Amino acid sequence: MNSNQWMSLLGLANRARKIISGEELSVKEIRSGKAKLILLSADASANTTKKITDKCNSYNVPCKVVQDRYQLGQAIGKDARVVVALLDEGFAKKLLTLLD
Repeated sequence: MNSNQWMSLLGLANRARKIISGEELSVKEIRSGKAKLILLSADASANTTKKITDKCNSYNVPCKVVQDRYQLGQAIGKDARVVVALLDEGFAKKLLTLLD
């Protein structure tokens, strides 16, 4: 997996305002059906990981684990981020292909 590719795509999605970051907000978007893809950092707490993966499973939202919170944050020009939700089908599909 080329981390630069998915990170720059995520940055693009961020500039297009098609993402939301943070655990609570992401869960809200999963519930509302707006989240098309969840990116979870591999170093998220066990609690957060379980909560997010359970939600994704209940609502059939794909969830991908990425290297760490710093990479996730860096991709969207922020500090460390543990959970990022993509709200756009196009970006989500493309990211899924890059992260497989």
